[in-house]
Amino acid sequence: MARRTFSGREVVKVLVNRGGFEWRRTAGDHAQLYYEHPTYEEDKRHVTVPLHDEVRKGTLRNIAESGGARDFDAFCAWIDRNS
Repeated sequence: MARRTFSGREVVKVLVNRGGFEWRRTAGDHAQLYYEHPTYEEDKRHVTVPLHDEVRKGTLRNIAESGGARDFDAFCAWIDRNS
């Protein structure tokens, strides 16, 4: 089973470098990430990631859902493999 403890910067790095998200701005200590599907214009997502040393499990689950992940365990494994 993949680990479920990640820093906010690890999550942002993977979402931007491998997930196609764009880091548009930072509000306080939270990164605002945006995704727009290249061909399906209606697929737009907005994810806020706290830039903390450790992202709580519930917050990580919300990030996964907002980012379009269907399986939380697979999302954590993907972050772990690519971080």
